[in-house]
Amino acid sequence: MVERAQEKQRQLSTSIRVIGQWLDSDFRREETPNPESLPDQVNWERTLPFIFLHFGCLAVFLVGFSWTSAVTAILLYLLRMFAITGFYHRYFSHRSFKTSRVAQFFFALLGNSSMQRGPLWWAATHRHHHKHSDEKIDAHSPVHHGFAWSHIGWLTSMKNFPTNYQVIPDLKKYPELVFLNRFDQIVPFIYGLIMISLGAVLEIFAPSLNVTMWQFFVWTFFISTTVLLHGTLFINSLAHVWGNRRYETKDDSRNSFLLSIITLGEGWHNNHHRYPHSARQGFRAAEIDFTYYGLKALAWLGLIWDLKPVPSKVKEEGQSLS
Repeated sequence: MVERAQEKQRQLSTSIRVIGQWLDSDFRREETPNPESLPDQVNWERTLPFIFLHFGCLAVFLVGFSWTSAVTAILLYLLRMFAITGFYHRYFSHRSFKTSRVAQFFFALLGNSSMQRGPLWWAATHRHHHKHSDEKIDAHSPVHHGFAWSHIGWLTSMKNFPTNYQVIPDLKKYPELVFLNRFDQIVPFIYGLIMISLGAVLEIFAPSLNVTMWQFFVWTFFISTTVLLHGTLFINSLAHVWGNRRYETKDDSRNSFLLSIITLGEGWHNNHHRYPHSARQGFRAAEIDFTYYGLKALAWLGLIWDLKPVPSKVKEEGQSLS
């Protein structure tokens, strides 16, 4: 009897912890052990949201297709990919330009809708990657952990779940960013509600478009977000095993034109690892970098400024090695 009661208590405690961490990423953070002491393996509690996201895509066979839903999904992919590449990556992680506190928060919101967790976790994790790129402690190095783990497996590990606020002192001073980082499920939830609402409006008021509420939701939430997630993750996995190396960096980063198209310029990954502080990753005119073009447009509008360029010596080094 006592053992059954203790087992129920453990199950209740586990449920509270899991639900608490889904609602608040820092839930009981002070009670958790050092992440370095945790096993680096799949934690099914953390995997459920990703399973939900991927299985949601299968609903497309029930809701069907319309050009309106598909094109909107593509546009939302591009918009949110820009928020990830331009702000989560080049701004929050590398501080490659400056912006206002309002714009900083707006693009953090937009990036958060991509279900890639909060901006502070993203930046802290990425800074660790650059410090230890393709070393054994690099959470997503395909050199040491294999393709599948470096692509998405590492995201499901409890070891990689906590935010290391110590490596982002420049960002943790903003309470609004800390809030977004802690409650990183709120924005995707609101984004989903907006997509459902827009789908319902189109179904009622524009029947000629052949859009239904659930069709619009599946395409703009599940499909767009899932493709966006894997597009981003390909930089962790493929961009360290497939492509060309212009610079002899200490890691195995590669340049890939195809990945650059998919990720709006992030595929020039070997360039980036040679000089990560630049707002531009396509170091040459022929290297398409849509994120950089977008940042230049925002700079022209006065929304961002002081974009860090690629130093001349780095460009010359690349020419001598080509």
